[in-house]
Amino acid sequence: MSTGSSAGMTPTRRKNQSAMKMLGRQLAAARRAAGMSQPELSAELNLNEETIASIEQGRRPLKLDIAERCDELLGTKGMLAAGVSNLPEVDQFPLWAEEYMDQEKVAVALSWYDTVVISGLLQNEAYARAVLQNRVPAYVEEGLETALRLRLERQEILHRKDPPTMSFVVWEAALRLRIGTEEIRRNQMQFLREVAELPCVSLQVLPFESPFHAGLDGPFTLLETPDHQQLAYTESQRGSQWVADPEDISLLTRRYAMLRTQALNTQDSMGLLDRLLGEQ
Repeated sequence: MSTGSSAGMTPTRRKNQSAMKMLGRQLAAARRAAGMSQPELSAELNLNEETIASIEQGRRPLKLDIAERCDELLGTKGMLAAGVSNLPEVDQFPLWAEEYMDQEKVAVALSWYDTVVISGLLQNEAYARAVLQNRVPAYVEEGLETALRLRLERQEILHRKDPPTMSFVVWEAALRLRIGTEEIRRNQMQFLREVAELPCVSLQVLPFESPFHAGLDGPFTLLETPDHQQLAYTESQRGSQWVADPEDISLLTRRYAMLRTQALNTQDSMGLLDRLLGEQ
């Protein structure tokens, strides 16, 4: 992903951005040569039309699986896939995270289990900034603002005309962690309480007093794509990872189901949030 400016970019990232733009132009030319419009191609690929437009404009990377589909649909004989394979590697944003955010925008169902901090989709701006400021090594100012903007932009899916069905299980520790000032924490708790009222959102808290905990191996996200493919995404100290293997997906799905039975129901979770607001 681009920071929005070429200033301060490494030579590798500038080279990558130029290559992305070239690939985007090649995709657009191949699409037009095949007599297809952007809406028609997006429908064939089961992608959002904006995603196709962003790729053609070089604002979003063309992923290998999409490039292979485009080569097949547009008769480009592997040209686009070869171009993706030869893109310079960049590490400002992990590849797995970029792919996850692309899928998150179009998902029909999302389920999160969070441990230490509240999910990024449920963070208000001040709390998100406080969380990002705790990163080690610290962000430079431009990097912090970019990461903050990207995190807040993700919340657009909460208010989509057709939002995904979203389930959150949050360990109580994430609610009690004293990140930021008292005012930041209170406002975040109030924001969380308001988001939990959205019809597309189910929020459950796994309380400290629960004798059972199916999520001790760490946080994870389950995702259902528009074509009903089941995927998962995990994060740890060593990085992030897409999970697509059916056996691993099954394991995480069973863990999430167990976590929901161990957590408070949605009404009792709201009550806990109200009590925490009263304590602050």
